[in-house]
Amino acid sequence: MIIDSHVHFWNFDPVRDAWITEEMTAIRKDFFPEDFSLLLKENQVDGCVAVQADQSDDETAFLLDLAKKNPMIKGVVCWIDLASDKLEESLENYQSEKIIKGFRHVAEGEEIGFLLQKKILKGISTLHQYNYTFDILLRQDQLSDAVKLSEKLPEQPFILDHCGKPDLKTNELKDWKENISELAQNPNVYCKVSGLLTQGNWNLIDEKSILEVLDFVFAKFGIQRLVFGSDWPVMLLGGKYALWLELISKYLEQFSKVEQEQFFFGNAVEFYRL
Repeated sequence: MIIDSHVHFWNFDPVRDAWITEEMTAIRKDFFPEDFSLLLKENQVDGCVAVQADQSDDETAFLLDLAKKNPMIKGVVCWIDLASDKLEESLENYQSEKIIKGFRHVAEGEEIGFLLQKKILKGISTLHQYNYTFDILLRQDQLSDAVKLSEKLPEQPFILDHCGKPDLKTNELKDWKENISELAQNPNVYCKVSGLLTQGNWNLIDEKSILEVLDFVFAKFGIQRLVFGSDWPVMLLGGKYALWLELISKYLEQFSKVEQEQFFFGNAVEFYRL
């Protein structure tokens, strides 16, 4: 069985989705569950976790509506205003929406130190009180923030998106490796093996560099805290879905069937309580 732990859906808006630039032609359009369902069947994927792409309450309502209409969505990671004085009220209101498993802020678009601000820290600590996870999305040069965040909130369940976005364009990974090593020491931090096709040159997949990243995260986190994801449809900028799944499946051949099941299914179920 396979759960894809990182999938996005959107009704493309050139203003709201300004991060999708002109050069990203492949994803400058709508992406809905019906577009993803064929890939699920073709690749024998059993379901997915839908992750927010926009920072708004409307986005949460959009994802919840999609989840209610599409059983393949097993869980939703939404956005919430972590600095809001009404955060607890919002979390109380979301308690009835069992499909919500956690929250995320696109911190890669913020300045270094954003997640360590007093109000944001308090907000993330409040998530733990309501049994929600938090997805950490940061660039390689921001990763020290993730380390400090996990140290300040050691009991909070965190999951690092896209292996912390290693810079596969330059392959200068010294700082990335140091921060990943520290971050992995916290047993409550998981890591999504996702999004790596877009971390290097979109026109040329550097399989050697990707495999080196995989070797490192598997060594540091262990297969018990690694989760399969794709980052569809963003990943289409770097390659096809089947290509990514094939690359990962081939890498996993060195592990037992039980361990492979953990990586592709069990760990996502455990972390997100699917």
